[in-house]
Amino acid sequence: MPIEVNATHDPQRRSFLASANDGVTDFPIQNLPFGVFDDGRCARGGVALGDQVIDLTVLLDQGALTGKAAAAAGLAAGSSLRELFEAPREDVSALRAALSELYAEDTDSREPAEAALLPSASVAMLMPAKPAAFTDFCTSADHILRMAANGGRAPQPAWATLPVAYNGRASSVAVSGTPVIRPMGQVVPAGSQEMQFAAEPMLDFELEFGAWLRGPGNQLGEAIDMARAEALLFGCCLVNDWSARAIQFYEMILGPHLGKSFLTTISPWIVTMEALAPFRVPGRGRTLDEPKVPAYLEDPFDREFGGLNVELTAELDTGSGPQRIVRTNVAELFWTLAQMVSHQASGGAPLETGDLIATGTVSGAADEARACLVEITRLGKEPLTLPDGTRRIMLEDGDTLSLHGKAIAEGFVPIGFGECTGTIQPARGLT
Repeated sequence: MPIEVNATHDPQRRSFLASANDGVTDFPIQNLPFGVFDDGRCARGGVALGDQVIDLTVLLDQGALTGKAAAAAGLAAGSSLRELFEAPREDVSALRAALSELYAEDTDSREPAEAALLPSASVAMLMPAKPAAFTDFCTSADHILRMAANGGRAPQPAWATLPVAYNGRASSVAVSGTPVIRPMGQVVPAGSQEMQFAAEPMLDFELEFGAWLRGPGNQLGEAIDMARAEALLFGCCLVNDWSARAIQFYEMILGPHLGKSFLTTISPWIVTMEALAPFRVPGRGRTLDEPKVPAYLEDPFDREFGGLNVELTAELDTGSGPQRIVRTNVAELFWTLAQMVSHQASGGAPLETGDLIATGTVSGAADEARACLVEITRLGKEPLTLPDGTRRIMLEDGDTLSLHGKAIAEGFVPIGFGECTGTIQPARGLT
């Protein structure tokens, strides 16, 4: 593996911070994800640990970090993690190792480490960086085949030979908690044959998984092989690429446009690929009746470690508390993250530091793994009924949709990604 399991993954290591050891937190000492927060003084980089945020600027001011760890912390301490994405991999690894030692239960001195802690509840989480570009893929065979069957058509054959994608709009990628304003657009309402410009009547979510890319990327006209694609993966987050289905269905000639560009919500913490190393699993592979993986997307490492055992869930709160409506796993995807990166560059389009890619709807084979409402309700034919009796075909104003993820492997401490949530607000019309 390009990143080996090391001391930061030790399941026996515990932190002196009790909340990092409770067995429930997304952020045990084995995780140490990066993000950007604001405590009312300024926006700056930090690391999540239990129910606290480690303020890297405090550790730097105290001289608690040295060498490569200090160099990486300096790049992460600003109002964007973009410079950290450009840091040598070994520097980021050194920073995680130093933090793991500083916050370990048996650390030599707790004073400098404790001084850098801020309660998570006291800070606002911001975008970790402004994406240089955003590409949303469609890499679940189960999602593609279900959508085709629900629509009474055969799927386009390309889904089985390449990771299908569209280039989204980076300007509308926003951090968890950002209000989801119902978009306006051209739609054909149910029972009508005429287009209307109206509030989106079929607002949906898509439970997705994302990856931030490190630099440097490729030059114009240059492709990226699978080994280099793997090396460009910096870390992962949760993604909800909200869908205005009526707008999307009406405009789909060239591909998604306004039906997908109004908002993409991401979780604020970036879990590094190093932290995810123990949770790597084989890629899905192919059955005998499916096309072989094209040679430029075929790689021995990817076959063995291209997948991730990350369980994803979605909860819907219509006013009576959150109810789980989806449970699925990243490991079920038809294409791997590295294959998405390599294919993105295969036509010669440059990838840049801070690019964000998303997997598309992470649907699996089981009914509970249908990861959007058009799948769950079979295009509205079978409304979703919640335990309290509430029914939904699509999201309504006031609904809150929250995504969660947990990386799991036998013998290792599970790690998570934090919450990715949004509440639907009414359309605002034109101004």
